[in-house]
Amino acid sequence: MIVPFTRILAACAVLLGAVGPLHAQPAWPSKPVRVVVAFPPGGIVDTVARQLQPRLQAALGQPVLIDNRGGAGGTVGSAEVARAAPDGHTLLMVFDSYATYPLVYPKLTFDIAKDLQPVTQIASNPLVLVVNPKVPAADFKSFVNLLKSQPGQYNYASVGPGSSNHLTAELFKAQTGTFVTHIPYRGGGPAQQDLLGGQVEMMFLSAVLAQPHVKAGKLRALAQTGARRVPAYAETPTVAEGGYRGFEVNSWVGLLAPAGTPRAVIDRLQSEVRKIVTDPAFDQRLREQGLTGIASTPEQFAAALKTEQDKWTRLVRERNLSLE
Repeated sequence: MIVPFTRILAACAVLLGAVGPLHAQPAWPSKPVRVVVAFPPGGIVDTVARQLQPRLQAALGQPVLIDNRGGAGGTVGSAEVARAAPDGHTLLMVFDSYATYPLVYPKLTFDIAKDLQPVTQIASNPLVLVVNPKVPAADFKSFVNLLKSQPGQYNYASVGPGSSNHLTAELFKAQTGTFVTHIPYRGGGPAQQDLLGGQVEMMFLSAVLAQPHVKAGKLRALAQTGARRVPAYAETPTVAEGGYRGFEVNSWVGLLAPAGTPRAVIDRLQSEVRKIVTDPAFDQRLREQGLTGIASTPEQFAAALKTEQDKWTRLVRERNLSLE
């Protein structure tokens, strides 16, 4: 039997009508994108977010709004995004302390492995071992010798238990065989203020935040914690160069989204961030601040998070550290 051509066309139309909606995806972004920065203005996460914002806004064709939601070491803002609709219009920017949330906050209201998904690590920078100029040590090796000769006589500042500057200092103590007293602060501002004033003698401070104080002669940079020197601290050796091979810690800034965000949105975000970070002008701006662009894939970011969690969990257990 020969089927009339008109009936074939009608059947095709029915099929297309049925299949079409299954593949139709709403355009993204369809409204402003809110980027929750889980820390107050002025820190490294906020700095990177605001440098990224105008370029990301131009790439997405929608306003990108920076929303600072500080509190409880970044967990307040993180929890808010974990509860947000997974549609790509609410994102989260954090830094390295995110990997230690389960260690520091056993009563978290969200699961970092289940409620949020990695998009990309944006950039990293080493921490810099800085001391108040009153400390009688001109370089890293003489400082280590000073600490060994006077155990317990010097103090180091951190922004709180479980923070990157706390755990890095404890790793430093373990590898150098020194004893320095931990003085935790409720935030970077008070910690830096007392370091500058000489109430505490040392701190592992983000390269970006340390730079203006080092340039002004208010702090002395003795070592950096990365695998290799960054251009902004070309004259400052790494801890590994100082005789402690394998010592490597980097502070980083990363972008995450609520779990369940469509993969197409995640991939688009990662791609746009990669284009921005690898642009020569933006890359140069990062380097001048001591930052190195990363723009990793979601899978690479997830693997890096797992590595960090394992590393710091091991240290906390071996050193029997209190994170309260």
